[in-house]
Amino acid sequence: MKNRVTGLGGFFFKAKDPDNVKKWYNEHLGLNTDQYGCTFWWKDKEGNDCSTQWSPMSEDTDYYKPSKKQFMMNFRVENLEELLKTLKEEGVEVVGEMETYDYGKFGWIMDPEGNKIELWEPVDKVFKDQ
Repeated sequence: MKNRVTGLGGFFFKAKDPDNVKKWYNEHLGLNTDQYGCTFWWKDKEGNDCSTQWSPMSEDTDYYKPSKKQFMMNFRVENLEELLKTLKEEGVEVVGEMETYDYGKFGWIMDPEGNKIELWEPVDKVFKDQ
């Protein structure tokens, strides 16, 4: 596989009061926050619309399990199905099953430090049209 990761898809972290954190970043750093955090829009080298998500989440979320860390990174990838198969063959721990939504496909792996990594094959057009 030539390109595995194509960019940063998002950064998710636990917060005691996610709404207050979003409000603070909006007021002091100008992030255009909503219920999910902030979506940063950008263009890839071919000029396609792409996004990166920044999201504070409740400190009691179990979305990062089995990781016990306070954050989770999300990487944009191409051909997630093939990538997950290759990573598994390479001995990487794949967590759960791939999930598919109208905005993309998701898969999860664990790094050697116990960080859960979310892999996302996006459909950016779906977000831009909303």
